Amino acid sequence: MLHIESVIGRIPRDLQPEFDPTIVIIDDASSDATATVASRALEASDLTYPWEVLANPLNLGYGGNQKLGYRYAIAHGMDVVVMIHGDGQYPPEATAAIARAALGAGAAFGSRFGKSNGARAGGMPRYKYVGNQLLTRLQNRLLSTDLTEFHSGFRAYSVNTLRQIPFDLCANDFHFDTEIFIQCIRLGIDIAEFSIPTRYGDEVCHVNGIRYARAVVGQSVKSKLQEFGLSYERKYDIHPPDDPYESKIGFDSPSESALDAVPDGSRVVDFGSSAGYLASQLAGRGCTVMCVDREFPRSWVEHPSIEFVKGDLDDGIPDIIGDVDVVLMLDVIEHLRAPERFVAQLVDFCKEHRVRQLHVSTGNVAFLPQRLMLMLGQFNYGPRGILDMTHTRLFTAASFRRLWEQSGFVIEGFEGIPAPFPLALGAGKAADAMLTANRGLIKLRRSMFSYQIFATLRPPVDLDDLIDASRLQGNALTATSNAPNL
Repeated sequence: MLHIESVIGRIPRDLQPEFDPTIVIIDDASSDATATVASRALEASDLTYPWEVLANPLNLGYGGNQKLGYRYAIAHGMDVVVMIHGDGQYPPEATAAIARAALGAGAAFGSRFGKSNGARAGGMPRYKYVGNQLLTRLQNRLLSTDLTEFHSGFRAYSVNTLRQIPFDLCANDFHFDTEIFIQCIRLGIDIAEFSIPTRYGDEVCHVNGIRYARAVVGQSVKSKLQEFGLSYERKYDIHPPDDPYESKIGFDSPSESALDAVPDGSRVVDFGSSAGYLASQLAGRGCTVMCVDREFPRSWVEHPSIEFVKGDLDDGIPDIIGDVDVVLMLDVIEHLRAPERFVAQLVDFCKEHRVRQLHVSTGNVAFLPQRLMLMLGQFNYGPRGILDMTHTRLFTAASFRRLWEQSGFVIEGFEGIPAPFPLALGAGKAADAMLTANRGLIKLRRSMFSYQIFATLRPPVDLDDLIDASRLQGNALTATSNAPNL
């Protein structure tokens, strides 16, 4: 009880006029009369700020208590929330500094490791120091961050940030702090950090270290797996408002394979062209490209040789004028409600427009990690990857081949594509090594180790045209041999 009185006594008295602060103390169904002690301390203090003490009728847990505080801030139109533990371990004196940082960046926290040996000098036990540093390094690697500490309890969030993240879906336990950080990272929110003094006194720690470490690492891994489409957590289904379509040129991908295969100067139709990155590359090689997609992309690459046609392929192929040399349909077929019907329409399209070649691709649902996840009872759709939520049909290498062969298309090339490690890991040695290993495994067994399948097709033979060509060929041969016409 003495700790909360001390914390109240250390709250700065000079926050105004820069801020218009409100003090909210939340008693999480404690058994030590925290609400009563806090109320008396506030009444007896010389603080001039408005204050309120909330007493939960049931224990919400460490994370649940924060959720209540953040909802309070949103409901009352606050600008920024500063969380201060009631045990006195963190410095209320730094309230203004952390509030400024959070308003500028979106989120902020005080790091006990910003200064050399500051944490140990402040009384942090050696085992906590080592554990904290190991967890922080591991989480930095998993989440592509560069923070000095992940586990400080002195935090601040702008209310604008809180409105954009589903923090109510985070855990009620102590690893809530990690989960809400991951949400901020996935949203693209900057996290400001600054050094704070470390103070360990006689407060009792209720955190089970092993359980906590397992939880924070587990959540960091799940967030990373979600980028691969191998896991899905609703609380991490967050993207920046201007999250652009990612270019898949420059490493092993269907886009790169198509770029290599399309001859310079071709007339190309790109079904499902998205932002037009591939079309832009082809236009630079003298190709004329007609891009077809349901909506005009937010990030569009302007080029005089690129035309955009709005069309939903589920409703049929839009009208296109003139002959076409090459058709591209990369990672599109799995989005269609009736792929077989569309492929039948594509046969007529190829005949009408004298298409010479097609390049098509799809995700391979029989990719080994997907098989392993299924064995564990996991079949998790997510915002991207093989189990993208927008996919309506899934294919293995064999079923993808059958889809085209049964409509008369001739398979001229059929290759496995590795997982997009550069997108998940960033360009570098690690991604290159993973790509090399994946390529080797694809050679051993394409159906199991291919993340995607890329096929080069020749349109079905037009029998009417073939009859005419056969007649001409037959006439030529019989004329040469002086044989009578049949």
